[in-house]
Amino acid sequence: MAEKITIKRKSERRGDDGHKIVSVRMRDELIARLDTLAETANRSRNEIINLLLESAVDIVEIEGEE
Repeated sequence: MAEKITIKRKSERRGDDGHKIVSVRMRDELIARLDTLAETANRSRNEIINLLLESAVDIVEIEGEE
């Protein structure tokens, strides 16, 4: 019987670049508006969503927060 088992360390996974995949349900109308923005700005829907979320996180105010 072998005295030890050697397992090679797994290489870094694809996609481990600081980004995570998130699934969100949206109404068709909102997706259409996002697609229009994306087309107008010559950007992907993903880029538009990220830009909007980054801006919104900085200006959001939680009601009732002290």
